[in-house]
Amino acid sequence: MKPLGTGDPLRLGPYRLLGVLGEGGMGKVYVGQDAEGTVAAVKVLRPELTDEANLARRFVREAQAATAVTSKGVARVLGTDTEGGRPWIATEFLAGPTLDEAVEAYGPFEEPALRALAASIARTLADIHATGLIHRDLKPPNIVLTSAGPRVIDFGIARPEHGLTLTSTGQVPVTPGYGAPEQVLGRRVAPSADVFSLGAVLVYAASGHRAYDASHIAALQYKVVHDEPDLTGVPEALRHLIAPCLAKDPAARPTPSQIAAAFAPPRGAERAWRRGPVNQAIKERESGIHELTAATLPDGGSGRPVPRRRLLTGLAAGGVVLAQDIREIRHNPVPSHAHQNLLR
Repeated sequence: MKPLGTGDPLRLGPYRLLGVLGEGGMGKVYVGQDAEGTVAAVKVLRPELTDEANLARRFVREAQAATAVTSKGVARVLGTDTEGGRPWIATEFLAGPTLDEAVEAYGPFEEPALRALAASIARTLADIHATGLIHRDLKPPNIVLTSAGPRVIDFGIARPEHGLTLTSTGQVPVTPGYGAPEQVLGRRVAPSADVFSLGAVLVYAASGHRAYDASHIAALQYKVVHDEPDLTGVPEALRHLIAPCLAKDPAARPTPSQIAAAFAPPRGAERAWRRGPVNQAIKERESGIHELTAATLPDGGSGRPVPRRRLLTGLAAGGVVLAQDIREIRHNPVPSHAHQNLLR
């Protein structure tokens, strides 16, 4: 996280802004804190884009979609303002690594933890779909591991069920390798598209590599539509559970409820992110944000103050609804690390 720079607002709505969590071509995300001490990730549309009707509408849709989903498996919306000169969305700040960060740092998940991950995300997808929405961009950087379990973030391209995938410019706003074949082809999609994405996420979490990969986007998208997934490294006991999620035919994929039941994690598996190196990473981030925000409150504690810049630099903030820019998806080559997809 970086300190505020020239041109960054000091306050948005009730939130005093403390630092920049990330930025992309469409906007910025700040860490903010209100008068009661509540910490939030505050996503803001870039001021020069507020007059672009399509982007402004997309931002409003994101706010509406995120607010509609009240599942405990998503980042809770704390407030929005889409009418002012600087539209913003505030969500709860999630202190924890994203799934791609955890896999890159500590390796693939063992079977009990993977079962717990699959069941938890499947239940969250069921909650999202129950509102009539499809997430459409489930991927490792959009899953945060917290002490309370995995959370799904970023409803930037969420749409109602059976909505078209194509944007107004005819582009396909999906992350290469995680979007379902029907999304890649620009067809109407159903909740089963999120199931395909979940299958691709689970392959990555179980093996450390993508289910579909190639040196450039066109070849990668061709594989998604025509080729079988690479399940190398996925435990044999889980292959028959993950493979159906990646069926080319949307009707052949299981439902989120069926997935949650099939993975049936062993007792205590849900505590996988409360111990070991992932738990340590979560605690370090929780501690970092606590020190940063406590230092800004009137009764922020006693003892030697920690320099704010050092806190900002040391705080690796996971679980943020980060600014999206679909133009980078279609122009940039496929990144070698999943976390580079965080800011599109």
